[in-house]
Amino acid sequence: MSRTFAYARVSTVKQEPENQLREIEAAGFRIEPHRIITETVSGSMAIAQREGFSRLLDRMEKGDVLVVTKLDRLGRDAVDVSTTVARLEKMGVRVHCLALGGVDLTSSAGKMTMNVINAVAQFERDLLIERTQSGLARAKAQGKPLGRPPALSSDQQRIVREKIENGEPISAIARQFSTSRQTILRVRDHA
Repeated sequence: MSRTFAYARVSTVKQEPENQLREIEAAGFRIEPHRIITETVSGSMAIAQREGFSRLLDRMEKGDVLVVTKLDRLGRDAVDVSTTVARLEKMGVRVHCLALGGVDLTSSAGKMTMNVINAVAQFERDLLIERTQSGLARAKAQGKPLGRPPALSSDQQRIVREKIENGEPISAIARQFSTSRQTILRVRDHA
């Protein structure tokens, strides 16, 4: 007999997983409370490193169903999501994603849907990279300075070099300019 589990993830302690759980219930899934895993963890963390999801994996068996509201609950990026779904499929667990119409991601239709979504996501990333590189090239051609502005002005850098030449300790100079030792060392090394 198959069992149904729910996984709800939020990114910060200020957020609550309740909306996700209500959405799952509204979709017709009745899940026993001990089969609901919620956790507060950044979406940038790979799912394999998430404690709550690891506990869930330990409890699930062949024939079980996992319900999530959105794909991004299952991983930090398309590769992570695909890997997770493949792992669950290998275990014999079906994965339902409500944002995709409740489609089982381990089915043929679910795999195709995920492939299309992954392709679109990759296309958007590639476009973003192209636009960024184009903008940087244009700014560089116009002579605009790129990168973070220096922490210290030219005059301050000159004073720092003088203080170093006079033997003042790096830490003391950093405190005088309210900056890090690393900034002072960079000024010294670029002299």
